[in-house]
Amino acid sequence: MARGGRGVVQEHRARARPAARWWRRWPEWSAYAAGAWSLAYGAAGVYWAFGGAGFPFGLAHDRAAHLSVLARVKPTVAAPVIAVLGLLGAAAAVAMARARGRGARRLALLAVAWAVAVGLTLVLPDFRILVIVAYAPILLLGAPFGWPGGVRVRDAVPWPVVNQLLCVVGGLLWALAATAYRRRTRGACAYCGRSGADAGWTAPGAAARWGRWAAAVAVAVPVVYALTRWAWALGFPLGISEAFYHEGAAVGLWRVGAALATLAAGGALATLGLTRRWGEVFPRRLPIIGGAAVPRGLVIVPAALVSVLVTAAGVMFVRMGFAGTFRIGRHTISFDENVGALAPELLWPLWGAALAAATLAYHYRTRGRCARCGRG
Repeated sequence: MARGGRGVVQEHRARARPAARWWRRWPEWSAYAAGAWSLAYGAAGVYWAFGGAGFPFGLAHDRAAHLSVLARVKPTVAAPVIAVLGLLGAAAAVAMARARGRGARRLALLAVAWAVAVGLTLVLPDFRILVIVAYAPILLLGAPFGWPGGVRVRDAVPWPVVNQLLCVVGGLLWALAATAYRRRTRGACAYCGRSGADAGWTAPGAAARWGRWAAAVAVAVPVVYALTRWAWALGFPLGISEAFYHEGAAVGLWRVGAALATLAAGGALATLGLTRRWGEVFPRRLPIIGGAAVPRGLVIVPAALVSVLVTAAGVMFVRMGFAGTFRIGRHTISFDENVGALAPELLWPLWGAALAAATLAYHYRTRGRCARCGRG
């Protein structure tokens, strides 16, 4: 972006409404929040260990547990482990909140925090959260009219999936806690991460360059996915067997797939905003908001959340790909005979990682001067 254009954007940023007070203080409360989450989930583990209802994992408790990495766990073993890990996590979070630990102890706390964050957000969930997020507008708008027929929001979002969502929330809290702890213990500003002026790969100019490459990948992968689903909806069994195509067409599966593909393509279009001026200032032709600064949270929060959910779904597809088959409900898909049904999804971890990188680049380009340390 030209210097003049950057100046206009920064002027708009200066007039934008500041973030909510509670969010501006996230480095202060994130570790305590992660500890409280761990303690609460550990208490749930104690409850399940003593026979309490609602254990959310395993084939006996989740009708779609075959999608989960914890499909074969049993409450008699897993529940006590959850209880112990919850207690240990709470203790580690308190130590991080107080910026305790140097040398090996600091590295150990960071390793634990990031392992918990990655496990809860990317390994434990499956693609059902992403599907529910995609279908949420349809379910909520159609519920008062009884559409889709025979589908209720309560049935579409069962407890095991709600539990996965709670685990994702816990993982995000742990990621925030780890970020704040790392910054404080290396002498950087806990709010912006700077220990000096922007330099190297975090400088706005550098972030703009590598952010464009990341955004290009984050656009290309969902477009490839969408093309296959649109082809099936139009009657072309691209990359799948004739038998599987006719089976899906008989139950309207390809129309549903085309709708999800359209959402993915829309998301790809929105991703371009991470590298364009209209992702920072609303176009002037828009009524009321035209010319106003785009709130950074309106861009960063949805993009970051989608990157997490897409990556988690992609990890599940990769795991299923190694198994050689993939089952959704009554449909069992062989990878060898239906490569088009699974190959695009095997690229989803790349999609999620690229979207996360493009979002981070947008953050570095638009963050401006830190209100706490004054660097920028």
